[in-house]
Amino acid sequence: MKKFGLATQIFVALVLGIIVGAVFYGNQTAIAYIVPIGDIFIHAIKMIVMPIVIAALVVAVASVGDMKKLGKLGGKTLLYFEIVTTIALGLGLLAANLFHPGSGVDITHLAKGDISAYEQTATATQKNGFAETIVHIVPKNVFESMAQGDLLPIIFFSVLFGLGVAATGDKGKPVLHFFEGVLEAMFWVTNQVMKAAPFGVFALIAVTVAKFGVGTLLPLGKLILVVYGTVVFFAVVVLGINAKLTGTNIFTLIKILKEELILSFTTASSEAVLPNIMKKMEQFGCSKAVVSFVIPTGYTFNLTGSAIYQSLAALFVAQMYHVHMSLTAQITLLFVLMLTSKGMAGVPGASFVVVLATLGSMGLPLEGVALIAGIDRILDMVRTSVNVLGNA
Repeated sequence: MKKFGLATQIFVALVLGIIVGAVFYGNQTAIAYIVPIGDIFIHAIKMIVMPIVIAALVVAVASVGDMKKLGKLGGKTLLYFEIVTTIALGLGLLAANLFHPGSGVDITHLAKGDISAYEQTATATQKNGFAETIVHIVPKNVFESMAQGDLLPIIFFSVLFGLGVAATGDKGKPVLHFFEGVLEAMFWVTNQVMKAAPFGVFALIAVTVAKFGVGTLLPLGKLILVVYGTVVFFAVVVLGINAKLTGTNIFTLIKILKEELILSFTTASSEAVLPNIMKKMEQFGCSKAVVSFVIPTGYTFNLTGSAIYQSLAALFVAQMYHVHMSLTAQITLLFVLMLTSKGMAGVPGASFVVVLATLGSMGLPLEGVALIAGIDRILDMVRTSVNVLGNA
């Protein structure tokens, strides 16, 4: 295996996973032996994320050390995220209007997925509103936030702590060196975990294919094609223009990040590649302070692939139930999505929960989302890759 790069190994694992999944389609007993391999890999990845985010932010902020500089960086970052996410939402609506993926879908033949857990989350989060979202950013117990994998409060704490380290001058230097050591050690751990990536990918893909088979994809094939097409268009054109404006080429970036993009695509987890992206963007020439602040924050606020999916899925459900949405209704939908997508940051299955919350507030049937649940994993794969590329 050493002759082949990680990207090749992951691709081979993906193909093998599809073949094994197809062979054992519907045979849950055989697949049960493969499930733990994928689960172990995802657990190992999640284990790495928190220490890296905390250490990277503390080191970056303590190195910048200036509240004014940091405020400027934060302001620019969030403004950029807001603009790009709004463009992504608008593009999703445009694609749904152009291609009508929901028209002509026979609802009676579609299998319903179980979305009860998502519905509860959507209801709970909707009740929270904007004020509670802001309150949620400040952790009442930083260790509780770490245990829950909640990035927003962790980012807030790490930035404050980093400023504290900088403010204490020489006394803070040993703390800074400690976190620099933690960061280096965690990157070493990441490299070890990534060696197991092909096995994790093989297991995750085999389980997905064995569970759903090809049959479930055919009725919703148009939706899959439109989502994939729009997301690729966004990556090449919108992110391509952004890259050009900053003096780089989107295809150069894709080439540098090919392993991470394949891995995030196959695992449908952007967390799986967070440490490596930070490392590669620094090697590419971005400053440590910018990388350490922008990438973890982007994981919460800059989910462009998810934004395209959310607006497309909402209109898809409307079209499926023959509900005509006027231009005014669609503009309202855009604003509702802008708010709900920010409010759901850090919620498990966030994209799905956002669509549910949005449909509820727009008076569209929630059952429609249950019909997409079966293929959500396939859509999740591509939107995760674009989330990753957008942050880079």
